[in-house]
Amino acid sequence: MISLNSVSHNYNEKVQIGFKDWQINNGEQWLLLGSSGSGKTTLLHILTGILKPNNGAVTINDTSIYTLSAKQLDQFRGRNIGIVFQRPHLIKSLTIAENLLMAQSFAKLPEDMTRVSEVLTSLGIADKIKAYPNELSQGQLQRVSIARAVINKPALLIADEPTSSLDDKNAMAVLDLLLQQSNINQATLVVATHDKRVKDAFTNTYELA
Repeated sequence: MISLNSVSHNYNEKVQIGFKDWQINNGEQWLLLGSSGSGKTTLLHILTGILKPNNGAVTINDTSIYTLSAKQLDQFRGRNIGIVFQRPHLIKSLTIAENLLMAQSFAKLPEDMTRVSEVLTSLGIADKIKAYPNELSQGQLQRVSIARAVINKPALLIADEPTSSLDDKNAMAVLDLLLQQSNINQATLVVATHDKRVKDAFTNTYELA
């Protein structure tokens, strides 16, 4: 279970943003909606252990993440949280396999080529395992970004604005992949967006004013 309890964050002495409590059961799929300036990015950073809130607690599978040391939190994040960014952020000088193996290494997990092949196969890009990022299309790069996010079988999978720059067909394709990978890897999914097109795919919604 993932929970957000009494969380608020101060930007300065005059501006404080508070978030309503949020309980997410394992394996659920949620849509995090919020317009620009609503605090969506701040909440994402708090959920993923990047930004410590001034008040409150975030708990992931019985671990209160902000009670961990910086080193412990980095390792916990690598093993338990997968993030799909708008842009792939891959290391261009490494092959796709090497990029995924590095994600395992950063989490202090053994490098596992079988797992790399398994994930790439599930995303339909097993033939790109030895390719370099500049040899892939934008659609293939997005699939690799998803692969990197799920490679360590995270408890929490977060996608930050994965469809906002895509046309309707490609937006739905990416959304289907995220939902599919959430199910395959038994990961809780939170898709953060202001894109109203994806709303019908989710029964659970957390909306920021």
